[in-house]
Amino acid sequence: MMSDFAKDGVFHALKKMGDVTPPSHEFPRGGAHWRTKDSVSTVSHVDAPSQQDQVSRLTAQMENTYQLGPTKHFPVVTVNSILKDVLTNYLQEEEYSPELCRQMTKTISEVIKAQVKELMIPRYKLVVTVHIGQCDGQSILIGSRCLWNPKSDTVSSYVFRNSSLFALANVYAIYFE
Repeated sequence: MMSDFAKDGVFHALKKMGDVTPPSHEFPRGGAHWRTKDSVSTVSHVDAPSQQDQVSRLTAQMENTYQLGPTKHFPVVTVNSILKDVLTNYLQEEEYSPELCRQMTKTISEVIKAQVKELMIPRYKLVVTVHIGQCDGQSILIGSRCLWNPKSDTVSSYVFRNSSLFALANVYAIYFE
């Protein structure tokens, strides 16, 4: 059996390497002797780095820029032309059908969002909405309200009409500080 002094020496040496947790000790009432009870060692580190460690070392650490406003403003005119092109290309020859329009709103909004993201405008969050309805002599009013900073946030909008349907596309650009 190992002496108490040897146990302490081994424990302290392993503790310096970080390979063990302290043993739980049980002290008898009348004496200064102790014995180890249910001593368990655990590995607290691994010599070889994991894939997650390697990935975290490769990612760039971002620091605060303390930039309170955009260096490049959102290009409303360019986004308006994207809206016009996408709506015209997708809906020029289409007839109104509720199921078709339901799918087209999803498709068109994803296409618009992808094309606007290709402009690589830094620090803007985008919200794209598309409404498609039937032209049948009725009137419709579509409104939106946003809480934003008018100096940096903006919206682009375009309305498309053909003989059987109308479409409204909006791109809200919100500056992210």
